[in-house]
Amino acid sequence: MNTLRSFSLLAVSALFSCQAFATSELYVWEETDDKSQGILEAVADFERLYDCKVKIVEVDFTEQMEKFNHEGIIGNGPDILLCPSDKVGAAVVQGMIAPISFMQEDQDKYIRSAVTAFSQNGEIYGVPKVVETLVMYYNKDYLKEPFDTLEEYFDYSNKVISEGNGQYGLLAKWDNLYYYFGAIEPYGAYVFGIDSDGNVDAADVGLSNSGAIEGMTMIKKFYSSGVFPKETLGESGINVITNMFCTGKAVAVIDGPWRLEPFAKAGINFGVTPLPVLPNGKPMSSFLGVKGYVISSYCKDRELAEKYLQFINQPKYAKRRYETTLEIPPVKAVMADPVITNDETANAVAVQASRAVPIPSIPEMSEVWGPIDQACSEIISGKKSVKDGLKSATEHINYQIEAFRAGM
Repeated sequence: MNTLRSFSLLAVSALFSCQAFATSELYVWEETDDKSQGILEAVADFERLYDCKVKIVEVDFTEQMEKFNHEGIIGNGPDILLCPSDKVGAAVVQGMIAPISFMQEDQDKYIRSAVTAFSQNGEIYGVPKVVETLVMYYNKDYLKEPFDTLEEYFDYSNKVISEGNGQYGLLAKWDNLYYYFGAIEPYGAYVFGIDSDGNVDAADVGLSNSGAIEGMTMIKKFYSSGVFPKETLGESGINVITNMFCTGKAVAVIDGPWRLEPFAKAGINFGVTPLPVLPNGKPMSSFLGVKGYVISSYCKDRELAEKYLQFINQPKYAKRRYETTLEIPPVKAVMADPVITNDETANAVAVQASRAVPIPSIPEMSEVWGPIDQACSEIISGKKSVKDGLKSATEHINYQIEAFRAGM
């Protein structure tokens, strides 16, 4: 009996000993195109400090949330993955991701808009990794310095067109809410309001108020005057704009950092700057796209996962990641670093990001794009007045949101 008891105690002791010295492991999804190369030093340092292993697998960013929705439930999903801020609302509702406690204390280390993009009901569900927003590109062979105001671009565009050589001044995809929101928001337009608890209120759509009408009236002027040609309208319009800039037929365009590579390959001598000041004296804003790290609700060691995210997003590691990937981290200390402030493109994105507004992350946002873009097309074509077109779109959006909620 004593022998059996002694054996049992030894077995239990050995079991606890193994558990005490077992190496923990985190399973992390990163982006493809070797984006994970930017965090290798941080990961190695973290593994040494916490005596653990971090398994990193590259998965296409656009597919991560959908793939996780299938694999997380059956236990094959990652502990940590990347999520676009506009999908956070749906992920929270579906119980896919967990709030990140350390972000309550660390949030001031990031630009406010990036943190807001991952906030739901008083909780923060993501650690902002990368920000993207619209900027102004201009051809230095035709325009030595960018203009400060949108009115100057309008006057310049009319001058270029009047010369009759088939060239245009400024071009922008302003029949699409993503591209023109920054031209109406500083007038007082908004997608959704904020309720008394600080949450996005889908019952309050601000796309037909007086500010939206004033901003849209200004936008229509660019089309009715011929500054923006009809070829730039519709689904293929952005490709037309890109091609015109690449061939020197457009002097300036408003687009995102994803155009850097094609513009560079086209051999254009271009500069990059934040968006100009509107006629009301306020700088154009824009929609802010944020990629962020989130923690799976199925993660078995959330404490370690939080330590990992807090560790790898320290300024020195975020800076190293930027130097490797050239993606702008919304970490205040890095955005103020000369590595970004002395780089024209990076600084333009950083400055514009500070003026930008996160795309609403609630699921109801999916009901907005179609009706408002349709209304914009009808306004530009003259089928509807600015006021009637925006009013009709808002009514349509409210109807679709009610139907969406009824089916939830």
